[in-house]
Parts: sequence; structure tokens; C-alpha cells
Amino acid sequence: MARISKSFKAKDILCPTCRQCFSSRAGLSNHRRIHRSNERLRQLRFPSPHFRTPSPLPFDKNQPEFASPHRPTQPAVRTDGATSRTEETVYTHPYLNGRPRDARGTLLTPNQPPPAPAPHNPEDFAPFTSRAAFELSKLLYMRSGMSQGALDELFQCWAAITGEDPPFASAEDMHETIDSIELGGVRWSSFTVQYSGDLGEGEPEPWKTKAYPVYFRDPLEVLHEQLGNPDFVDEMDYASKKVFDKEGTRRYQNLMSSEWAWRHADKLAEDPDNHDATFCPIILGSDKTTVSVATGHNEYYPLYMSNGLVHNNVRRAHRNALTLIGFLAIPKTDREHQDSVEFRKFRRSLFHGSLIEIFKSLRPYMEKPELVHYGDGYYRNTIYGLGPYIADYPEQALLTCIVQGWCPRCTAPSNNLDAALDAKTLWEQYGIVSDLMPFTHSFPFADIHELIALDLLHQIIKGIFKDHLVTWVEDYIKLAHTAAEAKKILADIDRRIAAAPPFPGVRRFPEGRGFKQWTGDDSKALMKVYLPAIAGHVPRQMVRALSTFTEFCYLVRREVLDENDLQKLDELVERFHRERTIFEQEGVRPDGFSLPRQHSMVHYTTLIREFGAPNGLCSSITESKHIKTVKKPYRRTNRDRETALGQMLVINQRQDKLAAAHVNFQSLGMLAGSLFGPPDAVVDDAIVQRARARDTEDDDGGAVDGHVLAEVKLASKAVSGLPRELPALSRHLNLPQLPALVSRFLYEQTHPELDLLVDDIPLDACPRYKGKVRVFPSAISTFYAPSDLSGTKGMLRERIRSTDCWRGGLERRDCVFVNNDPNIPGFRGMHAARVHLFFSIRHQSVLFPCALVSWFSAIGEDPCPDTGMWMVEPDFDLTGNRIIAGHERIPRTLTFSDTLNAFSAFYVNKYIDHHSHEIAF
Repeated sequence: MARISKSFKAKDILCPTCRQCFSSRAGLSNHRRIHRSNERLRQLRFPSPHFRTPSPLPFDKNQPEFASPHRPTQPAVRTDGATSRTEETVYTHPYLNGRPRDARGTLLTPNQPPPAPAPHNPEDFAPFTSRAAFELSKLLYMRSGMSQGALDELFQCWAAITGEDPPFASAEDMHETIDSIELGGVRWSSFTVQYSGDLGEGEPEPWKTKAYPVYFRDPLEVLHEQLGNPDFVDEMDYASKKVFDKEGTRRYQNLMSSEWAWRHADKLAEDPDNHDATFCPIILGSDKTTVSVATGHNEYYPLYMSNGLVHNNVRRAHRNALTLIGFLAIPKTDREHQDSVEFRKFRRSLFHGSLIEIFKSLRPYMEKPELVHYGDGYYRNTIYGLGPYIADYPEQALLTCIVQGWCPRCTAPSNNLDAALDAKTLWEQYGIVSDLMPFTHSFPFADIHELIALDLLHQIIKGIFKDHLVTWVEDYIKLAHTAAEAKKILADIDRRIAAAPPFPGVRRFPEGRGFKQWTGDDSKALMKVYLPAIAGHVPRQMVRALSTFTEFCYLVRREVLDENDLQKLDELVERFHRERTIFEQEGVRPDGFSLPRQHSMVHYTTLIREFGAPNGLCSSITESKHIKTVKKPYRRTNRDRETALGQMLVINQRQDKLAAAHVNFQSLGMLAGSLFGPPDAVVDDAIVQRARARDTEDDDGGAVDGHVLAEVKLASKAVSGLPRELPALSRHLNLPQLPALVSRFLYEQTHPELDLLVDDIPLDACPRYKGKVRVFPSAISTFYAPSDLSGTKGMLRERIRSTDCWRGGLERRDCVFVNNDPNIPGFRGMHAARVHLFFSIRHQSVLFPCALVSWFSAIGEDPCPDTGMWMVEPDFDLTGNRIIAGHERIPRTLTFSDTLNAFSAFYVNKYIDHHSHEIAF
């Protein structure tokens, strides 16, 4: 039987509320129901769903109350030193203040608008023939990365099916069109470096005769593109500033709010010709990365650059604020010579010499300004300066020319060295390599010992947590117990980790932590569930050591830090040093703690004052950039060691050109609306993102661009196959209290002036619901969480799930925080609840989105003194019975879906993400 083909439907029907486009009137009608229920849905507040990592507690308290959570009633003060951040006072630098100018460099008067842009034809997508051709090239080249052969086949099939010429004649035609984009994609250049020393007698080592190519883009041109990007207009600082909260406490966030930026501006202001200019710090980062384990030469050495004017969240989100500007050379030799003095010196010289050559175009504008066009349409005199350098510890040692094992900041700075000191003294007493000057010595006002940025990923998370503390805990268990008992304890810890319920954005560990290959994401994910998993298996002081360290990690990762936070960080470092002595006392670290990565913690408060919040300068930014600029492009090459890099350069350049064209077309209003929608349609990208998220039930959420008020919306599609009448649904779901709870809820909604508790109203006085019920598998919560990997406006979305079958497996019932009293800070002002059902009902022509939850009550009036987490216990299950199960150790048969039913008490895990850490203290 022949298959009946379906006709193509263009999405050309516009929603007048959010300007989203649909392919049918029915789709638009279903969508508009969301808008009609939106205002009522806002009353259901779920700031964020946060799961509770299970850990049986040694006691159980029986609470007599039913139907409402038991909470401590006395007011509480915040104990982490933070203050309200809703009001602030900002002082900008009086001389280097970034005043706008015109194209001739003439200062403009305050509030004078920028010159009007040249008129542009809204239908002109040159060099593309149409918007559709542009969108298609982005889809094929950036998103799918199709090969040239596959593209040629696609265009042939296009012509055969439609009978018309495709937008591009061939893959080569599409590539040539992308190459002809005038914006973006600064061209690549190169130079070669070769050993120039004595070759010695006999046949020289191969590395001495080899030429090493270095590929780079002109950093001055790249900065012009970054500063001129209209996508960053509202997310840039044009002058150094000092920010204070309403109590007068100094706050540190972006680089331009730091002491270093202000101090550098002071130096430049000594020259009156620099007044009214913008000081633009240059942020650099480099790190070797591996693209393949099957080929010989599988390492690349990318160099990245950003500017310090853009805000941290923009840099973390990339959005072309972080640009690949070079591939450094990686000299190699055989094992016989790899540790020779000559080779080590050449390798260091190659690195520093390459950086000097790459950035020489910026040198003339590091003391005198250059007139630069910015994305807001204004021109500004701009002075550049080398700023923080993002690097892991081995890279820091290479940058600062120190010996491995020394601190990059504690050694004597290179410009203060006594020339009379011999090389041996410099090496042994100062940890400094004597025969090489760092590359910063060739640029004004730059000292690499002052510019090394904080490295949360490699120093703290992968370094101290994974390499040190997790290893030390396991070593202690093996020292303190017999081999057989130690295996049982470690197995129980693994089962506790595996039993943690799912959570948006967090990877699960089905077999615990027993895996061989660690990544940075593994370390961050394990940190979130590791602390409660070891509680009870190791001494309390050991738990406190990890708790203090974890508290430091989360506090230092916040979007904004003030002087109170820095004082708290110093206290945490001091406490960690005190608590970690347990590892020394128990024989795990008999030689003490002289470790560079742990030592780095003492510098964090100083460096936060110097460079702002560390989350804008962490090596995780460059690590994640590797995927887009190195790893994925490499997979699209022929993987030949001689030609692969050249192909990667072309791929990166074309991607940058397409991205720049997209920003340009978007700024001109040419990408508004659907591709098939009306030409004058205007679409809020944030609304479209949230709509798409609701349509994808498998999506856990993620970063959201734009800014909206906190909201919770039910999934777009209801669960099929369930009874639509309330009594039948309650029997089907085994929720006998559901009809009574719905009746009391409707009474409460229709009597807003009610002074009594709704539980005190006779059930006969409440309306009996006889309408239809729709059950939903999830809801999307959108909220402001800038310290997490959020959108550029700090917005994040998470999917709260309550479903019988999650991803074809077991059931999932998420836990949430529910606002109780916004005037009481932290967890004391919230309720903890578990969502058992999402549903909607219609009463008196009003649609009510609802959630059926069971409550948890706090145990005690303070968090656990060892873990720092609140403890809670479930009040009742949905049949009115108290949950009183418990186990000394996790049974092998326990699954993560049973965890919230299996224990009598739980930790409220404030470390599950950074948003939880800020609200659940």
C-alpha cells in the first residue's frame, strides 16, 4: 500500500500576545490557553526544585500536626555575612570615564545620541540571497556540521524534490558565500619559531632543527569586533568603578569593579592626554587540550582573549565575548631529551616569545589611546592593558617562570629581583627560573605575578576536592578498618550517592563514584552529593573539614561578593586549616599540607578585591570553549596531522562570520518573527525559549536569555489515558484525599479575605468540584539565578517533574522549596515539599493550575553543625500515615525513585546548585 505523503505546513499564524508563530489555528488555540492561565499560575510559587540527598539520621521525632508543615516561628538573621543587594551606589573613575565621542574624536555632550546608522534595506541579507538562505547556512554549517559530500547530496535532493534550484549550488558555493561575509572572522596569520642556540657537535636533536608554526589573529582587530558588538551594549562597563551597597559595604562583581582596574586607571590618568578615555583590560587564557586518543599528535594549544569591559555572565555564556585568537606551538622531543635544561628553556622561550609577537599590535595603544567604535554607536578613546590570565597551575608555573611546587603569587616579582643572586639561589630560595623574563615584561604596567587569575575548576574543584579530599577520605577508611569492612563502607557510600534522586542539570552516579576517568563536570557533580554520603562513616571533624571546604567553594562562586563575604571566606579558610588536621592525626597526611592548590585558598580574598568575582575568570570558561573551537572542528577535518589544524582555522573563521552576521541582522530587526511569519512580527527570544522548553518534556531546563519575573508554568501537554473526573482520578491514583483537598483549595481561592485556616472550615461548606481535571507530567520554573550557568540576564529555568514513568523507567516526584515568609531569610522562610501531582481545574470560568504536595518539617531550629545542612522529616504520606522507615546502610535493592519514600529524615542539600546555596542557608 502506498504511503500518503504529508504536506509541508509553514508556521505563519501569529500569537498576538507573545508573537510566537504556529502552523495551524488549533495550535494557536492550545497555546493561548497558557496565556489565559498565566496570572493564576503565578500564585503557585516554586523558586526552584531542590532534591534532598538521603542519609539516615540517628533519631526520629514524631510531630503531631497534620496537613501543614511545622516550622520554627522565631525570626532568624542571615549568618553568611551577606546583605541585601537591591540598592547600590556606584562611583566611576573621575578621569578615565569612557566619555562618548563622534567619528572625528570630538567629545559629545551628555545625553547626546550617537550618530544615526546608515539606512539598510530590511530585505538585503547580502551576501545571502534571502533570510531563508542565511538561516539554512547557519543550520547546516554551525549546528549540524555536515560534510561537503553530504551537503552536495542534500542540494541535489532539494532540486529533485522541489523542481527548483536550491539556495546554494553546492557545498563550495555555500562556503564561498560564508567567506564573503564582511563582518567577523578576523583572518589568521602565522609565524615560525626555531631554536637559535648552539647545535653542538654531531647530529643535533630533532627539536633543534624543526620550525614551529604559531597561528594567530590580530588581537587589535578581534578587540574591535568585541567592543563593536551591539549584542553587548547593555552588558558592558565603560569605566572603572567602585560599587557599594546601601550599608556602604564595597561589592565586587565584574572586572571593572575591582581594585586592579581602578588602580590601573589611576596610572593612566597621570597623563592628561588620556583623560575621558576608556581603559579596556585584556583577559587571556590558554590551556592544552586533547582531541583524539587514537592519533599520534593529538594535542592542541589554543589561546583565548576577552575584554574586561563585558560582564562576567556574558563571558561565561561566550556569545563571542571570548574569542580564539591563536594556536601556540607544542615542541616535542623523545624521552631522552625531554627533561634536558636546553629543551626546557627552549619550550619556555617559545611560549613567552610567541605571546610577545602575537600582542605586539596592542603595544602602541597601552599608554596612548585609540579611537574605537563601540556597539552602542558611540566612539571612545580606548587604552588597552594586559589583565588577568586564566590558567591552571602547570600553566601558571610556565607563565610566571617559577619552579613547579611554588606559589605564583608568593615568589618575588621579576622586576624586584637582585641581579647579584645566582641561578641556584633564585631556583631554591625563590622558586624562579633565572634565565627567562615573562612576556609581560615587554608591555607597560604588567606583571604576570599580579595577573594570575583564580582557578576554581582546576585548583579548587578538581584539585583540592577530587585529588585531595575524596582520596584522603578513602585512604582514611582503608587505614581505619579492615580490608573487608572498608570495602563495605565504600560500597555503602557509593550506594548513597547512587540513591540520590535526579535533579535538573546534575548527572547521576548509578554506580557511585567508582569510575576511572574524571572530568571537571564529574567533580562538580560529585561535590553536590558527596558530603551527606560520607556522614556517619568518617569522624565528625572530617565531615566538618569537607563541609567547610564545600562552603568556601560555593560562597566564592557567587555572582557578587562584598567585604562581608570576603571576611567569611577568610574565616572559612582558617576553619578548613583547623579541621583538616584530622587527616594528619589519622595518618593520612603525616607530612602535612604543603600543597600549592590548597595554599591558593589564602589568596582568594586578595584576588577577588583585585579582579572581581572569580566566576568570570575561571578556567571552566576556556575549558568549555574548547568544545566549540577545537574538539568539534577537529571532528569535521580529515584528521591528518599535517592539514587538520588549517581546516580547523577555516571552520572557526566561518563560524565567527556567521555569528557576526546573525548579530548584525538581529540588531537591524531583520530576524524578528518566524521565518514564515509576517515581516513585522516581533518575537521575545526569552518567550520563544520558554515555549520550546515546555514543548520538550525530556528537557530539564537551562539558561534563559532575557529577563522575566519568576514564574511557574505547567507543561504544554497533559497526560493522556487518565480519568478526567476528580473522584475517578483519585481512585485511579490512590489519592483518597484529593477531592477534599480540591474543595478546600477552591474555598480558599474564592474567599481571599479568609482569616481562619482553611483546615478549620467544615468540608460541607466548601464547593464540591464536578468539572474536568487535566494532569500534567511537569512544570517549568523560571527564576533569577545569576550564580549558576544562567542566561546573560541571570535567568534560569528548571523542570519540576511528577510522573509515574520518567524516561521510560521509574517514577519521579521532585521536591521543591515553597516561599512561606519572604521577610525571614534563608530556609527558615521557606517550606520544603514533594510534588505528587500537577493538575489543572476550571471553576467559575477560572482555570486553576494546581500542585498536590506533601510537606517536610524541619528537625531542630538550626542546620546540622557538621554538614551545615538543614534536616527535615516527612510529615505524612498522602493517605495520612507517617513515614517511619529507616536503614543503617543503604540496601542494594534500593533505587533512586524509592529514596524519598524509604527514610525517616533527610538533609536539605544546599549544595545541589549555587542558587540553593544562596537561599537555603
